[in-house]
Amino acid sequence: MTDRDRAAGPRRRLRRLQRRLTLAYTLTTLVGVSVLSWLVIHTDGRSWRNAEFDEMLRHAAVSTSLIYYTDAGVQLDGLRDDESTRGRHQVFVLLSRTRIGTPATGVADGAGKDTTGRTAAGRATDEVRTTGAVRPTGRARPAGPGGLDRVFSSGSRSVPVSDERIAALARTAMDEDVTVREEVPAGARTAYAVARPFYHDETQETTGAVVVIGDPGLRMAEHTRLTYAVLTGSGLLTLLAAFTGHLLSGRSLRPAWQALEAQERLLADAAHELRTPVAIMRSSMDVAGTDPRSLPTHLPRIRRATDRLTDVVENVLTRGRLQDSAASFSPVPLRLDQLVEDACGELPPGRLTLTLRLDESVVDADPALTRVAVRNLLDNALRHGRTPGDPHGGAEIDVSVRGHTVSVADRGPGVAAEELPELTERFRSRGGGSGIGLSLVREIAAAHGGTLTARPRPGGGAAFLLALGPAGQARHARAGTS
Repeated sequence: MTDRDRAAGPRRRLRRLQRRLTLAYTLTTLVGVSVLSWLVIHTDGRSWRNAEFDEMLRHAAVSTSLIYYTDAGVQLDGLRDDESTRGRHQVFVLLSRTRIGTPATGVADGAGKDTTGRTAAGRATDEVRTTGAVRPTGRARPAGPGGLDRVFSSGSRSVPVSDERIAALARTAMDEDVTVREEVPAGARTAYAVARPFYHDETQETTGAVVVIGDPGLRMAEHTRLTYAVLTGSGLLTLLAAFTGHLLSGRSLRPAWQALEAQERLLADAAHELRTPVAIMRSSMDVAGTDPRSLPTHLPRIRRATDRLTDVVENVLTRGRLQDSAASFSPVPLRLDQLVEDACGELPPGRLTLTLRLDESVVDADPALTRVAVRNLLDNALRHGRTPGDPHGGAEIDVSVRGHTVSVADRGPGVAAEELPELTERFRSRGGGSGIGLSLVREIAAAHGGTLTARPRPGGGAAFLLALGPAGQARHARAGTS
């Protein structure tokens, strides 16, 4: 299994976790939006239903107020010209046979026919009219069981409610002396019905009822449009929630992705850095194994490889600290000049010209990380800063401390300021090294709220400047990157 295959496992799990978080966020939003949509649609539908019933109750109340009695009989003439009976609702007036003695006749409509379909000539033999009164003479239209006759109807029969159902509603309103409001079957649909009783003017006896039939479909069109709008908006909101959930889940998993990438970089650094010294040690031991007399010749190479291996392990562990949580980063007041002096004292003896100019300086920094940064700058100067033309390969290094800045200058080939970003990338070097040293110095500087810069040195060579942040800046910089 390759390193890429091993890394694909955690990445796959993170992607699966992101999809699950997105799905959970979307489903939560969908449930909430669905409940809210149901409440809106249900409330609006109930509001339209109540409004329809209220209007029908008003028409029933107006119709019953227009019915009155005289000596000539029940008077229905006011119903024909009132707007309550000319609207979209169907209005029926039913009279009780037993409570008025004899059945009532129909009422004439605007075409000269009454509700039984007879002409004026036919009505002359059946009824006696006095001032719009309808005298019961026994020829009214039966409306169903229960001894009720329909004496008036208005509006077209657009809602096919059966005569038996209308009579039953009227009978219930008369028997219980209440206004009845119900949803009744009308073929394959449902209709609204209101029945209201009316009384004899003198005896106050319940003599009939007015039944109003309404078609809910005529008024529910607005409710249907609202339903479509709410459902469409809910769908769009759910899609937006899914997209937002995907972004938020990705953002919440960003620390995990960064930790995974940091772990992969750490492993890559360790593998890359350890490869060279281990190869040197192995080749030297192989040669010494074939010729034991050459062992003293190869011991210095093995020792240098061991030292290099120690530096690699220290650098890798330092990078791990930088990639760890803020708990492993401990800035304290530090004498920077003394730390640099101690680091210079650890340089290996050899042909080295070292010049120190150290001003007293106190900075707020992590001692271990700062020591590693200074050591890497010194190691870079020793490795790449040898004086050109020196037959012994000697190096001339100037080290200075001023304020919060450490400067390490050499007489090597030099480096332009614009080349520094490339040199501080991992595994990029001017030659002879892995490139992890300067990249680690840059990360340590950033952790302290500082910078790493380079500039040409007068007379040849390059100067690297490690600037640490002022007191208190290191904590803020580390908190911002954790």
